[in-house]
Amino acid sequence: MRFGINTLDDLAVQGKTVLCRVDINEPVDQAGGTLKDTTRIEACTPTLKELSEKGAKVVLLAHQGSDIEYQNFYTTAPHAQVLSGLLGKPVRFIDDVCGPAAREAIKALKPGELLLLDNVRFMAEEQTFFEMKLQLSHAAQAKTLLVQKLAPLGDLYVCDAFAAAHRDQPSLCGFEQLLPSAMGRLFEREFCVISSLMENPERPCVFVLGGAKINDAFLMMSTVLAGGIADTVLTGGLVGEVLSWADGKDIGEGARKFIKQEGYELLVEAGKALLARYRDRIVMPGDFAGVREGKRLEYPLGSIPQDILVLDIGSKTAQAYQDRIKAAKTVFVNGPMGVFEEAATEKGTRMVWDALGETVGYTVVGGGDSISATKKYGKTGLIKYICTGGGALIRFLTGEELPVVKALRHGSQLTTKQ
Repeated sequence: MRFGINTLDDLAVQGKTVLCRVDINEPVDQAGGTLKDTTRIEACTPTLKELSEKGAKVVLLAHQGSDIEYQNFYTTAPHAQVLSGLLGKPVRFIDDVCGPAAREAIKALKPGELLLLDNVRFMAEEQTFFEMKLQLSHAAQAKTLLVQKLAPLGDLYVCDAFAAAHRDQPSLCGFEQLLPSAMGRLFEREFCVISSLMENPERPCVFVLGGAKINDAFLMMSTVLAGGIADTVLTGGLVGEVLSWADGKDIGEGARKFIKQEGYELLVEAGKALLARYRDRIVMPGDFAGVREGKRLEYPLGSIPQDILVLDIGSKTAQAYQDRIKAAKTVFVNGPMGVFEEAATEKGTRMVWDALGETVGYTVVGGGDSISATKKYGKTGLIKYICTGGGALIRFLTGEELPVVKALRHGSQLTTKQ
């Protein structure tokens, strides 16, 4: 047991039916029915291999796609094929989540066999709208259709989905109310690495925060600065733009309009409060880059033309960030410095990742876009730790107890099915 949660070492799984929630959500080429990446699938295979080799009957629950738009959902069928190749043994897939066909397939499993159910987000109770509007307690989640149909067939529950640990949904938090539970090897490793980063980082400790999803980034900044975890925070992406605006700098009409459009204007006030307390430890871009007629143009802060939309940090800022990263003993990165998918606006992100590959410090990269940048620039083997979680990682670093952690602690106290 670690952090009050069982590990696989605490479970006797031989001959038992184990319901295992994983996060294998990957970018999908829906036209071809193939996965564009397999990072998260690869990360969970040690848990699945161990459970199978110990003689468990393994039932996999997973989601595919964000539910911002329903058409973003997709079947988990391609994932079963990838898992079969990685594990070197068949992973059966069934086009059902908790209906009669799924339940019969679970009952038919033999020790060592694996079955992947279809996308749990095809169930309304697994969607964000359901989660946010109803805000069910964990006890209430145990009474949802998914849990009530599947829990009677399971002996144990294992969660290896650290990347989804910030979500409060039945497949993540409901089963622990009824079944003895544990975290998988990936969850255990991510929990330990990030806890260590929070508790005792080597100094100097530098956080690099960028990207476009920035609400939690501001909460995290407050926590790591107030707690003395971060010695310096380097900012890029929308984080850097919002803080620059909060500091009274002219970031251009295009950037201001975009920030308002995305609903981030309120964070300008949060930025002012952060700067009032921690200005000496927050570093903002001194120059930015945009594009005109397909060509990259760079401008010092305060000299950005009103018709230019800021899409990257400038070269001088990127060079300064490189120097700080190379001098650090611990570096945590979440989010790119700009629109790194485009050649004209990738320079800032590429330079930061080049520095991550060269520094002797302990480097941690987290989040989907950050993982994509790591792969794009060939740094996968050079980053010390790549965390599969984005939102979960950020929430963890705000000091908040994650819903799945709370649920697993409850399930770890159970010795028999409830």
